[in-house]
Amino acid sequence: MEDKQYDIVVFGASGFTGQFVTEEIARTVHEQNRVLKWAIAGRNADKLHNVLNEASKQTGEDLQDVPVIVADVSAQESLDKMCQKARLVLNCVGPYALYGEPVVRACVENRTHHVDISGEVYFLEKMRLLYNGKAKEQGSYIIGACGWDSIPAEMGVIYTKKQFNGRLCYLENYVDHQSGSHGAVVNSGTWRSAVYSFSFKSELKRLRSSMPAVKMPEPKHPAPKRSLVFYSKDVNKWCVPFLGCDRSVVYRTQTDNFVNKQEQPVAFRAYQCIPSLLFFVGALPVVFALGLLSSFSLGRRLLTKYPRFFTFGSFSDSGPSREQVADSSFSHTLVGYGHEGEEEGEGDAPKKKIVTRVSGPNAGYITTPICMVQAAYVMLTEAEKMPSKGGVFTPGAAFADTTLLDRLQQHNVTFSVLEQ
Repeated sequence: MEDKQYDIVVFGASGFTGQFVTEEIARTVHEQNRVLKWAIAGRNADKLHNVLNEASKQTGEDLQDVPVIVADVSAQESLDKMCQKARLVLNCVGPYALYGEPVVRACVENRTHHVDISGEVYFLEKMRLLYNGKAKEQGSYIIGACGWDSIPAEMGVIYTKKQFNGRLCYLENYVDHQSGSHGAVVNSGTWRSAVYSFSFKSELKRLRSSMPAVKMPEPKHPAPKRSLVFYSKDVNKWCVPFLGCDRSVVYRTQTDNFVNKQEQPVAFRAYQCIPSLLFFVGALPVVFALGLLSSFSLGRRLLTKYPRFFTFGSFSDSGPSREQVADSSFSHTLVGYGHEGEEEGEGDAPKKKIVTRVSGPNAGYITTPICMVQAAYVMLTEAEKMPSKGGVFTPGAAFADTTLLDRLQQHNVTFSVLEQ
């Protein structure tokens, strides 16, 4: 891959998230110890030039010489040509269940690394099943869930395990979002990804049944069972199950580590903090509509066409304003229990406690670009610290032995111990 024209190509740069990823590269590419050549790609050259103009305005960097590549997911030849020029593609085009596979295929066929920010479990696991073997042969790394889904959770687990002196048995991850006086809105692209994630539930079951089975050891001390809605004294908030992909991604990392490193798995559960019980009651119609209507084509069309209506204004085609993005943040509070020694006792319940926190700026449009771009830099500069010579990996399996955690700390995504 050393003879490729560009180190990084941002595909889908003219999308809402792609704009922020472009700006993050413009801000940070000069921090690297080597000169990295990069370009942006998408369907419309004029829109791509507008992206560079806006990124120049936001970052103060002169980007007029950044190349523009025209490529479209509906034209495989254009994807192949893009990948022939790139060592690594940052794929920002979703929903990935609809548009992701052609890009992965082009990357694998043309010996190009691929990073995406998908939180769609069906897509992530399907790519592992279909392309892991070929990616290993070609020397391509295909790494999904490299945005807020699910790098904070993955690296949070790794960080907590490192800080815990003993045998960590289980972790509960409490996800929280904070918005400022400008309120909170999410771009409808995230909603569309959620719609298609729900719509592929039955296909996901069939997909998993076709995968090679890995016999994981049953935890002697699993995480406590929680009700649908409960109050956590650890975070002093009402909580519900987290509907994102973190649990699935962390489980796949734990499986890889058990098979390849003989590491004992840590049970992991994820929960979403909510403001009140009244909020929970108000959110039920949204979740019900999402679960019901996403199961058939007309329902999906309605959900994706009218995101503001079905989410009471929480999701919008225009997305959040710059002020809303700058005024919001997130945190993951990881509460773990284990034993003082390395061995997990048969009868004694784990009593040693640790609480850590991962926190950062706006999850979707500041933290996600930070995670994605820093993951890309690691892949380009620390291949010797990554597993194998290629393949389809989760972030935790791919980056555990790299400097990604330190890089995130240096870019405003912080990891800290609250209690030990």
